[in-house]
Amino acid sequence: MTESRRNYVLLLVLASVVISTALGLRQSLGLFMQPMVTGLGISAASFGFAIALQNLAWGLSQPFVGAMADRYGARPVVMGTALVFALGLALMLFAQRIPAGLQIAGVLIGIGIAGTGFGVLIGTVSRAAPPARRTQTVGLVAAAGSLGTMIIAPLGQGLIGAFGWQTAMLAFAALAASMMLVAVPLRAPAAAKAAAKAAAAAQVTLRDTVHEALAHRGYVFMTFAFFACGFQLVFITSYLPSYLELCGIAPGVGATALALIGLFNAIGTYVFGLLGARYSQRRLLALIYLMRTLTIAAFLLLPVTPATTLVFAAAMGLLWLGVVPLVTGIIGRTFGFTYFNTLYGIAFLSHQVGSFVGAWMGGVVFDRTQRYDIAWAALIVIGVIAFLLQWTMDERPPRPRASAAAMAA
Repeated sequence: MTESRRNYVLLLVLASVVISTALGLRQSLGLFMQPMVTGLGISAASFGFAIALQNLAWGLSQPFVGAMADRYGARPVVMGTALVFALGLALMLFAQRIPAGLQIAGVLIGIGIAGTGFGVLIGTVSRAAPPARRTQTVGLVAAAGSLGTMIIAPLGQGLIGAFGWQTAMLAFAALAASMMLVAVPLRAPAAAKAAAKAAAAAQVTLRDTVHEALAHRGYVFMTFAFFACGFQLVFITSYLPSYLELCGIAPGVGATALALIGLFNAIGTYVFGLLGARYSQRRLLALIYLMRTLTIAAFLLLPVTPATTLVFAAAMGLLWLGVVPLVTGIIGRTFGFTYFNTLYGIAFLSHQVGSFVGAWMGGVVFDRTQRYDIAWAALIVIGVIAFLLQWTMDERPPRPRASAAAMAA
């Protein structure tokens, strides 16, 4: 194996480990709601608002974190944000002692995920991957990065049950800090330097690229549809365990469901990466939104049992993050990779606004009605809207950018 090949494989492994850890931690935070509500005497709405702030901070910081990675490379950004992530989780332990401590922790965790999740590392992987295998490679890394939930959710549930939520949260903070060490060997691929030189030769600026993207009808439609993705998924990760307890389902089923989402997410993400290399990526995106919505509707219509819950979790897992290789594929093909992290960050902001609304709405609805029926109905309505937007988007590259994008790709 040549040195360049070894560096490429190492990049894929390191990116997968970091993304897997970050997303596994983030998607398992719903396990802490009931223990923290009981232990700290806070309301479900307060917990939901902290999760909502986390997602909003993630979205608001993603374009800026992405721009830093476009300029300085992934390694310093991942290391710095991993530390912020760990500090945010540790602060959750002192939420009662510090004014607005729960909300500050949510903001720090959001910034941490912006640098350790998909937004930065998928851009690095996309630049390094051969163009003919770019979508499949992104799908592979995203799939491997999805396995964290399968491991971390049961680990978190076990630690909470055996030692209490404080010990479990401290363990989560330590895992977040470990991402700093994983990021040390990260190196920017040579393709990133070539893209920067191509952009300089074509006189492509960040401001021009952002203006062009925001004027592109297809990019705007995809960005608005991305709102529904965050709205649906964060509500499920934050409130599914609580909803199951209301239905009389044992708490362990919720953790198992989150783990199944992680397992089947890995399968679904990789499969959609393969499909995205052969078929229309916008159509596949639209079908993901539609199938998710139909799955949610079916879950609500059937009696809630451990069996139907686990089937629901497996089905949702197959449709969970398959959007990542498809969205990144559309952005890269349409605008190139010179400012990929920034453009993905802008689109992802919409996703995180949806996450903010979904997380906060769930807590508010429960506090006022002691049920989640209205929230589930909202997930279905927003999913249908996303399907229609995505199905009708225009994914053709803007004419003036075709040559520059090709150079940067």
